[in-house]
Amino acid sequence: MSYQAHYDRWLHSSALSPAERQELEALAADPSGLEDRFLGLLEFGTAGLRGVMGLGVNRMNVYVIRHATQAFAQVIQKEGPAAAAQGIAICYDCRVHSQEFAREAACVMAANGIPVRLFSSMRPTPELSFAVREYGCIAGINVTASHNPPEYNGYKVYWSDGAQLPPQHAAAVAAEMEQLDVFDGVKTLPYEQALDQGLITLMGQETDQRFLQHVLSQMHGQDSMAQVADRFTMVYTPFHGTGYQQIPYVLEQLGVKRLHCVPEQMVIDGTFPTVKSPNPETPESFALAEKLAKEVDADFILGSDPDADRVAIQVKGPDGGYVQISGNQTGALLLDYIIQVHQRLGTLPKDAVALKSIVTTDLSRKIAEAGGVRSYDTFTGFKFMAQKKNELEAKGEGHVIFSYEESIGYMIGDYVRDKDAVTAALLLTEMAGYYAAQGMTLLDALEVLFQKHGYHGEETVNLMMPGLEGIAHRKALMASLRAEPLVEVAGTPVLRRLDYQDGTEVEVSSGAVTSLALVGSDVLKYHLADGTTFVVRPSGTEPKIKVYVLAVGKDQADCQEKVSRYAAWAQELKKRLP
Repeated sequence: MSYQAHYDRWLHSSALSPAERQELEALAADPSGLEDRFLGLLEFGTAGLRGVMGLGVNRMNVYVIRHATQAFAQVIQKEGPAAAAQGIAICYDCRVHSQEFAREAACVMAANGIPVRLFSSMRPTPELSFAVREYGCIAGINVTASHNPPEYNGYKVYWSDGAQLPPQHAAAVAAEMEQLDVFDGVKTLPYEQALDQGLITLMGQETDQRFLQHVLSQMHGQDSMAQVADRFTMVYTPFHGTGYQQIPYVLEQLGVKRLHCVPEQMVIDGTFPTVKSPNPETPESFALAEKLAKEVDADFILGSDPDADRVAIQVKGPDGGYVQISGNQTGALLLDYIIQVHQRLGTLPKDAVALKSIVTTDLSRKIAEAGGVRSYDTFTGFKFMAQKKNELEAKGEGHVIFSYEESIGYMIGDYVRDKDAVTAALLLTEMAGYYAAQGMTLLDALEVLFQKHGYHGEETVNLMMPGLEGIAHRKALMASLRAEPLVEVAGTPVLRRLDYQDGTEVEVSSGAVTSLALVGSDVLKYHLADGTTFVVRPSGTEPKIKVYVLAVGKDQADCQEKVSRYAAWAQELKKRLP
């Protein structure tokens, strides 16, 4: 269907309100905007939907939410009556329209005879994963766009293990959507009617208590915190989002006495008025937190993103300023600390395993192996880490004690199968208190790891390629790198090339080809002669190609020189485009 046909279909639909019809009529004077909204369906990928809010098939709105949910309901029904009877859990974050979208999804599921457990108000993403597992649901839905700008919203889908939907089920939902009319193909019920009939059950404090009990079971550092509680000072910000209650609560249970929450950002607001971007990965997002930290002379700053599945930290440096510790470094520190805790308590499983993504630093592998823990790589995305954890533990081949990605996501314990900022915030603060009791900061602890395992440094270069043209450019760049394989990067020879799309590894000098354990993802990885790893992959959620530089050097200066040189080279990759 052409974009004009999609537009006409919407414009004349009886489902639209007069105000919505007026909004669409105004688009007639903006052909490019009209095409962008109606050229094609908002893509249902392996993480579900994510897009700018507004009317149209390529936007996030109640009609697209209902459409996707009807398709998801039909996929669930094909699992059989018993599976459908298990029901679905639904959660949402602080964003504009998130509650409305979550209720619309609940009403469609209810109309399809699938019982719904809906959170009564916004909750952290990991609690949705927990609820799916805790209540034995067949699936879950989370309305969130994580750290995207405020004009975005999203629709993440989960399966019965509490992990995001596996690729085969995501493809099945997308296929159902193609067959369904966005208006006439959808079943729904009024929200109050579904509640009255018991088709929707609201979840509240009882689920929070169960979740938090599991979170607090990971705590083992009260003694260290007690030693420093009268002087250890920290600042926390939820960036206007869902971490605002549970994270301060678990920190208080740990024994943190001098906790200061950024007051402006404790206000729930899906427009995120105090930050340019609510992404804790970007140091500039911490401006208000740093300001408060200087006022109270804080040792430690912690911030969770709006849906509280990712968390970033800053530490007071020797000059009194605040230094952001990267996701790669934070995960390495936390893995080392968790291994230490298990070793002190004598609880380290004999078959302990740590998981990381293929774009995450090899420092964590060295830490794991030094601690007697096996390390495995997975594709980027916690659904793949969950899959690997489930596989290893089902076969009795390993017990996963920690999983992480470089993009400040951490999974700990057995009660969730997704990133979890609530548990990570607890353990990161516990770790900071442990080192403070020894007269060290996390920067000092990181230096110890570097001296032991080599100086590691990383940088991610984002090659932005927006719009419809950008889709073609991203495909063209990856095709170019395969058609004309790299033999050197910034003057350094490539030793081995790994293509995770077809699962092959090529030794450049001999041309010998071997098979990889991982296959089926559009990722290229290069091992260089100086120990640097160079990875190229299209983003799964944003219009860009991400280039990861992961370097190791004999000292900090050597490592940083490599990072800078390769990052500069990566910026020029777009020149390969025709």
